[in-house]
Amino acid sequence: MEPQVAELQQKIEDTLCSFGFEVYPFQVAWYNALLPPAFHLPLPGPTLAFLVLSTPAMFDRALKPFLQSCHLQPLTDPVDQCVAYHLGRVRESLPELQMEVIADYEVHPNRRPKILAQTAAHVAGAAYYYQRQDVEADPWGTQHISGVCIHPRFGGWFAIRGVLLLPGIEVPDLPPMKPLDCVPTRADRITLLEGFNFHWRDWTYRDAVTPQERYSEEQKAYFSTPPAQRFALLGLAQPSEERGSSVVFPFTTLTPKQPPKPSRARGWLSPRVSPPTSPGP
Repeated sequence: MEPQVAELQQKIEDTLCSFGFEVYPFQVAWYNALLPPAFHLPLPGPTLAFLVLSTPAMFDRALKPFLQSCHLQPLTDPVDQCVAYHLGRVRESLPELQMEVIADYEVHPNRRPKILAQTAAHVAGAAYYYQRQDVEADPWGTQHISGVCIHPRFGGWFAIRGVLLLPGIEVPDLPPMKPLDCVPTRADRITLLEGFNFHWRDWTYRDAVTPQERYSEEQKAYFSTPPAQRFALLGLAQPSEERGSSVVFPFTTLTPKQPPKPSRARGWLSPRVSPPTSPGP
């Protein structure tokens, strides 16, 4: 790896990794080469970029401290705002660089995604993007089959959170990154893609490889809950429609020595509360 890339990656990792994130470099050209022009990143091919993903540890190391320290108010999407906060810290830690942060959920005015996150993860070598085209003589006929990324250490128990673009920094000699093909057989790929497309609620597709770590029961319950109901799981209050549509974060005066006032329904920020069992198949 080029010294400049290694140095930048180390600085970004110093900001993110202790909070449950991983960072992988790639060239814009590698990403653009796999996509039609409408999805290209409008930067020179050798431009340096970094993919950021979250591991199962992010929930406890980043999300809960973020909520407790009240970095944002009003709160609208706890996970997205937590990730945005940490990606913003990366930009603040490198003020000498021009940096564009693209979150995985961002779209253009025409609703086209700003980044195809799974393609970026694949070219960065972070996770293998398994698609229908990876199954010889597939059995699905006219059915639509979406692809899914599998991480070599976490299986499907991770999430792609965004891309950091560094216009002006070009790394033409950066060697291509190849993701580990950890689901190599046709039968296992069929099982993976069918699990992801038809049975994703039972979580089993995420165990396509034996993971180093899975989501906790608490995380599984949180992500299985409809977004509008997730605030109650975290002990956050949602105001009535008369007061607006945003969610008010109640811990506005929280400090390490001053716990929040108890709510009517205690949330998971309290260690005395056990999460509900995750939903079954």
